[in-house]
Amino acid sequence: MGFEGKKKFLAGALLLAFGCGKSPSDDAMKKAAAMTGGDPSHGQQVIRSYGCGSCHVIPGVDGAAGKVGPSLQGIGARTYLAGKLPNEPANMIKWIRQPQEVSPGTAMPELGVTEQDGKDIAAYLYTLQK
Repeated sequence: MGFEGKKKFLAGALLLAFGCGKSPSDDAMKKAAAMTGGDPSHGQQVIRSYGCGSCHVIPGVDGAAGKVGPSLQGIGARTYLAGKLPNEPANMIKWIRQPQEVSPGTAMPELGVTEQDGKDIAAYLYTLQK
């Protein structure tokens, strides 16, 4: 591969690493809001305030690079949550707000997430389809 080919390859790799999947589309935001009753933009913000990124990798959330819990990349397209709940909005909101009730002893802590913050966080997570 010549120098020009290497430059194109590197540019493509950088786009994949840093540019793709960072900002959900307007359609994805609207669909997620309708599903959950939440605001995906606010969810993206409150994810930081609850410290979710200290345990999880969460695309589009600055500093969310934790290695304790699973990556949340593509969580909106997964079949199950927490390995046991069908991935439906009510279940995601419950898991976010009351993980110990869903799965006693799980490493996911109870963080006192409010009802609306739970909906907003779920709305943002449903934008993560890939």
